[in-house]
Amino acid sequence: MPPPSAPKRDVVWADGLRGIASVLVVTAHICRSLVPHLLSPAMSDKLPPTLFQLPFFRCLVMGRASVAAFALLAGYVNSLKPIKLSRAGNPEAALSSVAKSSFRRTGRFMIPAVIATFCSWLLCQFGGYNVAHMADSGWIRDTSPSPSDSFAGAFYDLFSNLGTTWLDGFNAYDRIQWTLTYLLKGSMMTYLTLFATVYVKPKWRMFIVAGLYYFKWKGGDALVGFNVFCGMFLAELTLDSDLQAYAVEHHYLRSFASGSLIFIGLFFMSYPEENPSWAGWSQKLLLLGKYIFPEGVEFARYYPGLGINFLTLGVMFNNTAKRLLSHSFFCWMGKLSFPIYLLHAPLIRTVLTWVLFGASSRPDQGTDDAGKQLPPGWLPIANRWVCVIALPLFYVFLYRIANLWALYVDPWCGRVTNWFEELVFRDDAKASSEKPLLLS
Repeated sequence: MPPPSAPKRDVVWADGLRGIASVLVVTAHICRSLVPHLLSPAMSDKLPPTLFQLPFFRCLVMGRASVAAFALLAGYVNSLKPIKLSRAGNPEAALSSVAKSSFRRTGRFMIPAVIATFCSWLLCQFGGYNVAHMADSGWIRDTSPSPSDSFAGAFYDLFSNLGTTWLDGFNAYDRIQWTLTYLLKGSMMTYLTLFATVYVKPKWRMFIVAGLYYFKWKGGDALVGFNVFCGMFLAELTLDSDLQAYAVEHHYLRSFASGSLIFIGLFFMSYPEENPSWAGWSQKLLLLGKYIFPEGVEFARYYPGLGINFLTLGVMFNNTAKRLLSHSFFCWMGKLSFPIYLLHAPLIRTVLTWVLFGASSRPDQGTDDAGKQLPPGWLPIANRWVCVIALPLFYVFLYRIANLWALYVDPWCGRVTNWFEELVFRDDAKASSEKPLLLS
């Protein structure tokens, strides 16, 4: 929640950024399925790059920066109200807000994930992923589970995967849910830090958060850790009246600095997941990373995280970028971010796979040297034009399903969480909340 003097879009833009991040996750997984060469900065070390292998353009097909954005926005959005109350001299209200938010968040995070896993489990047991097992796509085949051996085994596998999703991040029925346990931990890190610093003066709290950022940076926690604390630090900057006044007074400096930060952020976010030595620009980033990152860390995790840190800081002080991200379309996408994240992978492995691969037949591989018949090859994409037509329609279908989820499933999950809250909370602490969960 923004301070009373802050424009409404100071928070609304975060919804827009979350919405863009969610659609880029979908695009990244589709590209990983159909055009995995885009993970590299060129076709080979001797061939030139294609358009979406170039820096900046490749941000549209990379998904790791989106996960970093979700973690950063978790720290930012979840910190705003408690920090505002603490700065206003009302730490008791801030503590109450932290306690209730942390309790609700667990239910709002876990219940929709359980429902999505159950739906994917049903698809698996009834053969929904059979075409995916034969598709000429390594990512689709590798992430598509096989039916269980028995009726009892199916239920055992379901409950086993529901547990391991939150224990170690493994879920055979939806592999991308591995991030959820880390994002939930990131939210809890935010609440714990707020709880410990609610009585601390704002400037000293900023020093503490900066120290925690450095601790996570050196500790190798590039997925969630330093991104969460960056979000908390940005929340402090948003509520710092002196800094905001200085930014307003120095319009040209603010414009130059914010534009530079956005540019640098997008460049860092372009770092390729594979073969960074194949292009000159990524070779330079590879060399730079050896100096600025801790030894032994994965640069393909650190650069997207650092890039989203720079980008978000630049957006915060760029009115044009905030107005763009505050557009109703991007905000609508942001409100669907969690349903999109939960639903897109099962729908890629079923609906999109059926359309792209289902109409083709497995090619004959002939015989080996001994004359023995080789197994048939993988199902190819039926037709390029089918792909051109099907992909845009898939996005429409995906967002239609996600919108239905937001209309019916999310409110039900909210009611279940509120019911449990009413059951376990003391009478003087009860308060209902019907807001759907956003992926932050």
